[in-house]
Amino acid sequence: MPKIARELTDLALRRLKEPGMYAAGGVAGLHFRILPSGGRTWILRVTVGGKRRDIGLGGYPTVSLAGARDAARAARESIRSGIDPVEQKRVQRATMIAARGSAVTFDDAARQYIEAMRHEWRNAKHEAQWVSTLATYASPVIGPLAVRDIELSHVVRILEPIWTTKTETAVRLRGRIESVLDWCAVRGYRQADNPARWKGHLDKLLPKPAKVAKRAHFPALPWREMGAFMAELRTREGIGARAVEFAILTAARSGEVRGARWSEFDLQAGTWTIPGDRMKAGKEHRVPLSDQALAVLESMPRGDDFVFPGSRQGAMLSDMSLTAVLRRMGHADITVHGFRSAFRDWAAEATNYAREVPEMALAHAIGNDVEAAYRRGDLFEKRRRLMRDWAKFCDTLTSAADVTPIRSTAA
Repeated sequence: MPKIARELTDLALRRLKEPGMYAAGGVAGLHFRILPSGGRTWILRVTVGGKRRDIGLGGYPTVSLAGARDAARAARESIRSGIDPVEQKRVQRATMIAARGSAVTFDDAARQYIEAMRHEWRNAKHEAQWVSTLATYASPVIGPLAVRDIELSHVVRILEPIWTTKTETAVRLRGRIESVLDWCAVRGYRQADNPARWKGHLDKLLPKPAKVAKRAHFPALPWREMGAFMAELRTREGIGARAVEFAILTAARSGEVRGARWSEFDLQAGTWTIPGDRMKAGKEHRVPLSDQALAVLESMPRGDDFVFPGSRQGAMLSDMSLTAVLRRMGHADITVHGFRSAFRDWAAEATNYAREVPEMALAHAIGNDVEAAYRRGDLFEKRRRLMRDWAKFCDTLTSAADVTPIRSTAA
């Protein structure tokens, strides 16, 4: 039992000037501390669970001498009851912070989450999709609710109306709600299980997306008609027509073609290297260029950074410009992206190339993790032969009844 010091008076406290720790008396372990800065505070020095603790009781004169003694007695009483005052104070403070944080609404939490994550996302379009889907579908139901109060019934109410009609949107929406609520849990804004999680939870209430999704394919030109289409396309003038032609010959996405810059090309080597930040998979992609593709590039003027510049100075060609070319040719029923499907169908039905060669030409992600781990190359030379054969096929006029498949050697 610590010795109780002679009790100090208020007058004695005011007379103390030197920094240090002074026994205040009246309660064992109570000290009056003067800091080098001149600040004055109360400290209760005790032993809790075999360890010495210095417990702060507040500053002087905000806490008077009598108030410090009362607080010291209460702390010692708690210790005798088996309660650690320091830990108790920490828990109370954490509870107060959590209670204040749990009042955050879903809309507020979503804004904070998007702001925190936006630097990880590849482009502004991704952020805009997050904002749009949450605002359209989630906010009307749970936007003003405190995140601590969001339950399974709320999430089901959001998802059920669009689960079978807009399945892809619904799946993405569910994942976004789950991410926001997970973030809230880590921040201490909610303690309950995440009501938007799929496995072992929503999968028991909603049908599997693969069972209900209506798979939409990009309208495409039948591959056997490519020769006739290309012959007509080459009679069309304008940057849009050349961009469509180049997209077909490289089997590239329209955005990759429209954003192509001269600095990405090595015309000597016949190679187009698209940087990762412009690719859907986020990885650099090399495209072998056929003679026909190189001819398109050679026909383009060099006065702009973009190979296919738009009407405004320093801007790329708009996506609508490519669509307009197809419409003027009487093909409003197909899309530029659909030419990638035509290329894939041709490779599968009219050549002997192994499946992975056209898949890599299309820059598709490898679906099998094991295959992805072992196959590190990009099959570039095989793809060069493939694209040469594709360009040759696009130069060939055929009829649906008389098609001569290209039997390229599969390596």
